[in-house]
Amino acid sequence: MPDFLVAPFANGPHVEPLDVFVRLLSALFFGALIGGIYKFTRRELNTSLQFPTTLLLLCVLIAMVTQVIGDNIARAFSLVGALSIVRFRTVVRDTQDTAYVIFAVIVGMAVGARSVWVASIGLGVVALAEALLMLRAKAMSSPEPEYILKVRTGLDCDLDGIVSSAIGPLLSERELILMGTGKTGASLDGAYRVRPLPGQAPPHLIKTLQAVEGVLSVQMLRRGFDLD
Repeated sequence: MPDFLVAPFANGPHVEPLDVFVRLLSALFFGALIGGIYKFTRRELNTSLQFPTTLLLLCVLIAMVTQVIGDNIARAFSLVGALSIVRFRTVVRDTQDTAYVIFAVIVGMAVGARSVWVASIGLGVVALAEALLMLRAKAMSSPEPEYILKVRTGLDCDLDGIVSSAIGPLLSERELILMGTGKTGASLDGAYRVRPLPGQAPPHLIKTLQAVEGVLSVQMLRRGFDLD
């Protein structure tokens, strides 16, 4: 390679390109494992492929950044200043998703800093913790899933009374989480967290509510699923 191309990159500690390549491949592997753990443990929710892919890329990028910074404190502060201008507007919907982001960052840093054993043991411990949490949640969970029930009635109706009298006996749990008027102000909207009794299917609950005078619309959304 010509000297004018080599010289700008000759300063600083020498790092073998093969070492960098192996570390980034390792970060890619660990990132894929993190994404796989996330996808497996959150499979009951409607998780898209975007978040696990983000975890994978984040792990690789942090490994790159760690190698760029090395032991240079000035580079570390420069990186903080450069990243401070970035604004992330995607809201993480679950605190557990935030934990996975931190997990990917730490594993990427460990791989970039050549502490592969830290990344490997940490990955195993987190996977074990998630497995135990899944078993605990499964043991404590009800056979019937939770739903978000949205009901719209006329302004002169007793929305909570209608829900209570119409389907209250058909629910094992009911909690009011939102009450307000519609966009035009001509209706009353309410949202409930509900859990039907065994054998009470959502279509039956919807039909029962829809048959009540004054009810304009009824929707039931499985908790953990997002509709755009």
